[in-house]
Amino acid sequence: MARTPKISQSEWLVMKVLWERSPRTANEIVDELSPETRWAPKTVKTLIARLVGKKAVSYKKNGREYHYFPTVDEAACVRAESKSFLKRVYGGALMPMIAHMIEEDALSGEEIAQLKRILDRKRS
Repeated sequence: MARTPKISQSEWLVMKVLWERSPRTANEIVDELSPETRWAPKTVKTLIARLVGKKAVSYKKNGREYHYFPTVDEAACVRAESKSFLKRVYGGALMPMIAHMIEEDALSGEEIAQLKRILDRKRS
C-alpha cells in the first residue's frame, strides 16, 4: 500500500465504502452512499476523482466501467489521522487527550477493565 494522503471528511466516507469491499464501480459507491449522504452522483464521482488524484484510490478499466479500489491501508490512514488530530488539538500530547476523553464520556466496567489491561501491557 502507498503513503497516507490527507483525506477530507467527505472522502473518508468514500474510502470506508472501498475498504469494506473492493473493487467497486462509481455507481456502486453512489448506491452505497446515497441513503446516508443524499449526495448527487456527480458529487460522489468528484470525490472519487480527488482520491484518485491523491493516489489513495486507483482503478482498473473493464470495458466502459471503471472499478475502483483503495491503494492505502485503512489502519495506516486511521493512524495518520489520529496523529494529525493529536498534534492539532493537543499539541501532540497523548495524556491530555486520553484524560479528556475519559472524563467526558461514561465508561462501563468492562471498558475500564479493558483500559487497565492495555495500561498493564504498556507497563510490561
